[in-house]
Amino acid sequence: SLTFLAMWEAHYIQRTYVYPFRMRGGEKRFPVLLVFMAIVFNTVNGYANGTWLYALSNPYPANWFMDVRFVTGLTLYALGYWMNRTADGTLRSLREVGDGYRVPAGGAFELVSCPNYTGEILQWFGWALATWSAAGLAFAVFTAANLVPRAHAHHSWYREKFPDYPKSRKRIIPFLY
Repeated sequence: SLTFLAMWEAHYIQRTYVYPFRMRGGEKRFPVLLVFMAIVFNTVNGYANGTWLYALSNPYPANWFMDVRFVTGLTLYALGYWMNRTADGTLRSLREVGDGYRVPAGGAFELVSCPNYTGEILQWFGWALATWSAAGLAFAVFTAANLVPRAHAHHSWYREKFPDYPKSRKRIIPFLY
């Protein structure tokens, strides 16, 4: 369970304490309602996953680290974490060059418009597999339900604003969608 806590905290420490301070300064306003909704979601989500890991599930056996579900889940989680961070860095570097919008390129951006979202979805489906929990699966599904429509909107915006936007680039799932 401590391994799962470390995975969880790796994401949320990065997302809460590192990512916001690396973004470009506060010229955009952020609705208070969204802040409130994020607090509610993360409270419920943290409670559900924490309750599953520390109260409802049987303790994971020592050989769980060798179980294919854990190994595959950890691999997906790490790949998603890396993809999310790398894509965020690419987007951030575009902002440092100037004030205008540009089409991101390189890495997973060659395959999808929103590899940061792809990475986060992959990360949480990896978490669900590694924990083998209903709470983890619910979190992964809700993450996808939130990020897939956002990826669709981003993809449509890129296509509208940039006539030469790569036609082969998908929204969020390489080669498919």
